[in-house]
Amino acid sequence: MRWLRVEDASAVPACRQAVQVLAERLQFSAARIAQLALAVTEAASNLHKHAVQGSLLLCVNRDGAHPGIDLVTIDAGPGVRDVSAAVRDGHSTAGTLGIGLGAIERLADFSDLYSLAGRGTSLVARFRGGPAGGPPAPEAPWRAGLLRPITGETECGDAYGAVQAGGAVTAVLCDGLGHGPLAAAAAAEAVAAVLEDPAGQPAALLERVHRRMSGTRGGAVGIVRIDGPLARFAGLGNVAASIVSGGQRKSMISLPGIAGHQARAIRQFEYEVPPGAAVILHSDGISSRWEAAALPGIAARDPLLIAAVLLAAAGIHRDDAGILVLKP
Repeated sequence: MRWLRVEDASAVPACRQAVQVLAERLQFSAARIAQLALAVTEAASNLHKHAVQGSLLLCVNRDGAHPGIDLVTIDAGPGVRDVSAAVRDGHSTAGTLGIGLGAIERLADFSDLYSLAGRGTSLVARFRGGPAGGPPAPEAPWRAGLLRPITGETECGDAYGAVQAGGAVTAVLCDGLGHGPLAAAAAAEAVAAVLEDPAGQPAALLERVHRRMSGTRGGAVGIVRIDGPLARFAGLGNVAASIVSGGQRKSMISLPGIAGHQARAIRQFEYEVPPGAAVILHSDGISSRWEAAALPGIAARDPLLIAAVLLAAAGIHRDDAGILVLKP
């Protein structure tokens, strides 16, 4: 993942060059690279012209037969009053030719936009790689996550992982203690400990994580297993976990402690997951005070868009931020 701040005109060509380099490394065709460059240029230009505190993310997507590229933009406002009009070619709010969002929608294999007037806007777009006329795009993803390091660092001390097998989903999010490479190493150890054998219950998996992290800085860890209408969750430390459905948010319980160093008790708790709900885990780099009711319809959106909206609405720049959204 690569975050780029877009606060002046010079950031637009930097974003275009970044996606060209990434697409070339992933062996995108020349025609597709040109399309990506256009889409990213339009997205960055929109941030520069219309948004406050805009950021653009490029990340590799490996859900399909060939690596793809995901584009995410977030900002702090002023929001889009009429989203449907904004994606129509020719619409503009600043007297310029408003073809940007419409072009992104046409060029991407998938795109979606969430905005509230007076607040921020989040955009996600997916671009498949591989040869033209290749396999169809994968089905809508059942999970997506975002990581953003604290300002001044290049490595994020948060990490996540998720696997779906036998009809159940097991996922983990770890906030490594502190920041930088050592925090990132601790978080990576926690994720590896779960994903190497994810078949157990969350409490047992958390016990394994606690042992494996003993040689690291340690961190806060949350592990969830979703099997049909039930979610079982075990957590140590300040990882927030919740179920969002029907405009309501139900929090799951994480016990005090530091995985790898201090765990007086490890327990798991069971919750009902309504149809269509989103299960969300995030570190304390995202404020836990966000309210589902203030984000109408958010649970029904694409997992990556949900993650982007919450990062934009509640992300804290003075800490690493990690968020994982599950919609199995």
